[in-house]
Amino acid sequence: MPGMNSGLSPSDPVLVAAFRAALLHQGVLALVMIVFLGLVWATVRVWPARGPAGEAPAGDAAAAAGNLEPRGRWLLRTGFGVLWIFDGLLQAQPKMAGGLATQVIEPVAASSPAWVQHLVSWGGTIWSYHPVEAGAASVWIQVGIGAWLIAAGGGAWSRLPGAASVAWGLIVWVFGESFGGIFAPGLSWLTGAPGGVLYYVVAGALIALPQDAWRSPRRPEAGGGFPRFGRRLLAGLGVFFAGMALLQAWPGRGSWSGAAHGKPGPLAGMVREMAATPQPHVLSVLLSGFASFVTGHGFAVNLVVVLALAGLGALFLTGRPRLVRYAVRAGIVFCLATWVLVQDLGFLGGLGTDPNSMIPLILLFSAGYLALTPAAREAAPEAVTAAAGWRARLRPGTLGRTVAAARWQGVAAAGALAVIVLGAAPMAAAAADRTADPILALAIAGDSSRLDLPAPGFSLTDQAGRAVSLNSLRGKVVLMTFLDPVCTSDCPVIAQEFKQAGRMLGAQGTRVELVAVVANPVYRSVAFIQAFDRQEGLASVPNWLYLTGSLSQLRQVWRHYGVEVENLPAGAMAAHNDLAVVIDAAGNIRREVGADPGPATGGTRSSFAVLLSQYARDALGSA
Repeated sequence: MPGMNSGLSPSDPVLVAAFRAALLHQGVLALVMIVFLGLVWATVRVWPARGPAGEAPAGDAAAAAGNLEPRGRWLLRTGFGVLWIFDGLLQAQPKMAGGLATQVIEPVAASSPAWVQHLVSWGGTIWSYHPVEAGAASVWIQVGIGAWLIAAGGGAWSRLPGAASVAWGLIVWVFGESFGGIFAPGLSWLTGAPGGVLYYVVAGALIALPQDAWRSPRRPEAGGGFPRFGRRLLAGLGVFFAGMALLQAWPGRGSWSGAAHGKPGPLAGMVREMAATPQPHVLSVLLSGFASFVTGHGFAVNLVVVLALAGLGALFLTGRPRLVRYAVRAGIVFCLATWVLVQDLGFLGGLGTDPNSMIPLILLFSAGYLALTPAAREAAPEAVTAAAGWRARLRPGTLGRTVAAARWQGVAAAGALAVIVLGAAPMAAAAADRTADPILALAIAGDSSRLDLPAPGFSLTDQAGRAVSLNSLRGKVVLMTFLDPVCTSDCPVIAQEFKQAGRMLGAQGTRVELVAVVANPVYRSVAFIQAFDRQEGLASVPNWLYLTGSLSQLRQVWRHYGVEVENLPAGAMAAHNDLAVVIDAAGNIRREVGADPGPATGGTRSSFAVLLSQYARDALGSA
């Protein structure tokens, strides 16, 4: 997708080192914030814990109410909290910064309609332009959400991490999973449809509900009845399973055949691909064997899947605890088998971002069963309400007593929220920055060389036929490169990078000259460089100089600056190394930069322009 593929290797050492450094620095900051919160809590605890009228502090009431949290809600909150933390740790894998966009997001979106690809590409601009910042932010946001879910028990505040889970989950579902592939062909529950993270969104929405909703009254029928909330949740899951059964059974989708035209069918082909993923040998052998079995018995395998999905859907729809209990047990076995044999655990191979869809789905229908059969202490619709308004709670005395009475879970929840902010703030800043991180340019062309030596002089002719020497440019910073005026590959890209760098300098650009020297021994006349300038929109750039001269003059400049120019055997273009030189106002070379534009995407072009403008500012500052 345009603008998304940076062309960088996920294991590029420059990106990996920068990603690790960002995680380390932010990790230290997170630790400092958590320690600070702990010290504040420990200090405030010495304050009086009772209010002026002798009432129990808000923390005691919250603690008592928190003990009444419904079991189903507790399972979702802690289970998905652990999953979010696990996903965050997966995001910290060394290859994630450079590989997520190109090897995870882009391939998933490739089979979706064009509008989905454009949307994902637009959203993925943040990652492709700022891979280190986005990668580190994803780690801390997901770890923070998970820790917040685990730490937040009962009370109204415990609903907030559920809302955060919904918000971040939707972002990941749309831009990371391309809507879970629901608009792509071959949609199947076996392969993770409608997207594993969508279950995180549903769970977050359920956690964000008031706790009274989980304790909805029983049906007024003879013999008692069962809570409406549990029945509704299971009914929704029942409809979902029935729909997935219908989708799996739909003819013409290739699900009923293990092989077609001598090639493995969709399911067998996917399992074979998963078997080739780097993983323990025992898993690879198991998947290879299952792929062979599906190839030979595709109809029988799909029939079992359809019947299992339909059966689970029907049992959940009954809402009868005994039947649902059997469905939960069977569903756990069925989902775990699918998780291992089809989805290959979901997170192996070095770029896995989550355990796919089966574990979250197990948590959802297990929570539905627990909501259907509440424990005795959950039966009473105990409401966790605020005894006083929020203004009263924010009064210094009340706030101090509340903090002093807070349990460790509350302090941990506050620390988790700080971790989320730690990740969200840099990502928001990256989203607002329209230019790319210069780390991309450094990863493509290598780090620049710091120099401090006199720049070799030259006397050449510019695009207007005027004589220009290095001495005539003294007093200004010079960004210089070497371009072939008839080149159709790298040179136009480098010229645009120089042009964009000039715009980024703003008012400082009046003290900087953008200079190119012809790098073609044949096509070096003023007419050719003028044509190049018109083609690239450089004719109107006031501080742009494109210099040429006699062949002997040019060869002397090439030699002095380490540029090798060679005529290509076929065509007018010349081969030369891509190089940029930063010369300060005193005429000394400060930087020598590799200018290879790499894949020449929007992100990499912007990255080179940012790098060049930074070096120009450094040279201006040293003047």
